[in-house]
Amino acid sequence: MPVARSRPPLIEAFLEMIAAECGASKNTQDAYARDLADYAEELTRMGKTPLNAATGDIRAYLSVLAERGLKSASSARKLSSIRQFHRFLASDGRRSGDPALIIEAPRRGRGLPKTLSIAEVGHLLAVSKEGLDDGARPAPERLRALRMACLLELLYATGLRVSELVALPLSAARTKDPFIHVRGKGGRERLVPLSGAAREAIAAYRAFLKNTNARASDGPWLFPADSESGHLTRQAFARDLKACAAAAGISAARISPHVLRHAFASHLLQNGADLRVVQELLGHADISTTQIYTHVLDERMKAMVRDLHPLTSE
Repeated sequence: MPVARSRPPLIEAFLEMIAAECGASKNTQDAYARDLADYAEELTRMGKTPLNAATGDIRAYLSVLAERGLKSASSARKLSSIRQFHRFLASDGRRSGDPALIIEAPRRGRGLPKTLSIAEVGHLLAVSKEGLDDGARPAPERLRALRMACLLELLYATGLRVSELVALPLSAARTKDPFIHVRGKGGRERLVPLSGAAREAIAAYRAFLKNTNARASDGPWLFPADSESGHLTRQAFARDLKACAAAAGISAARISPHVLRHAFASHLLQNGADLRVVQELLGHADISTTQIYTHVLDERMKAMVRDLHPLTSE
């Protein structure tokens, strides 16, 4: 079994800071650790360290990323990690000056998020429910199908991040209110409305789980699994989702848990929801993150002018 490498002390100190002061999740910390480890290794090749790196060294690192063929969006994310790291080193008195302060992020186009049409999501949900009441199916297979139908109903009804979805507590199934309480990125909390269809899917899945595996049903998680965390993993859900999509005739390249989150937001906006409301439902701290969906609003406004303006030609 390979031995995990310890993180450099400076990076470890930075990760402890963002965990303590910013409430960064383990996934966020791991992402920063990967970015900064790569940066530190490249500095070592240059004969430098984060404590004596200059602005030119960071630019040289960005050039290396470009030579590797890294997309501008990925390079911009890595630069963001480096900026926050150097800001921490300077503010904590570990070095003088911030060499990343004046570096501009690589220019990147604003891509539109992948999504599915309302009809496609409806078909996917319908396919996920096929054979759920078939008593001839083996119990493990039927339980897995009920779980997938429940996950899909919940995801499309709430727009949760996949990490929030798979780690929902059992209390989400017990609530009598038409909403669930979600703890999202940075420890931020929000209430998310729960549809009747989603509540019914939860009840059906949990009832079957209790009948087939009462011990698992009494645990702390809504979706218990034999994993390190004790609940269903993101990877397992993504794999099962692609299998369900294939049965519905949807290409694996077009589907992921995040695509359904995008569908949730896009379809709300298409039907008249306010961008600020969608921001709150998605758990975005900044409205600028939600503005990737402005193309939906643009199309809606064009349609309104076309259909409602008195001087628009036939």
